Amino acid sequence: MTDPIADYLTRLRNAIQAKHRVVEVPASNVKKDITKILFEKGYILNYKFEEDGPQGTIKIALKYNPQTKLNAIKSLTRVSKPGLRKYTGYREMPRVINGLGIAIISTSKGVMTDKEASELKIGGEVLCYVY
Repeated sequence: MTDPIADYLTRLRNAIQAKHRVVEVPASNVKKDITKILFEKGYILNYKFEEDGPQGTIKIALKYNPQTKLNAIKSLTRVSKPGLRKYTGYREMPRVINGLGIAIISTSKGVMTDKEASELKIGGEVLCYVY
């Protein structure tokens, strides 16, 4: 597999479209950090890291509105790809839907949101947009 982050986002997108409650993805440190950010920002209901086998898995409970049955995540978009990396400085930080969504950035201080990276005045690779 050449792009594990794109695979992670695609599994989430497919589970949302199929109205699944829980999705399982193979674990890695970057995927764990992205999952923690999605949980902190309220896009997913819960998550659990399971250490089975050499890699482990991440179980993610998706968040739905009980009345309308709509998911909290409207869009997951991969920005930086293995064939074309996208980097940004802290002054040119991308704004997702005029600040309503988040951009997940991989920086020298770890994986964080665009707002956290701007406050720390560090740039990095733009992994994905979530809204």
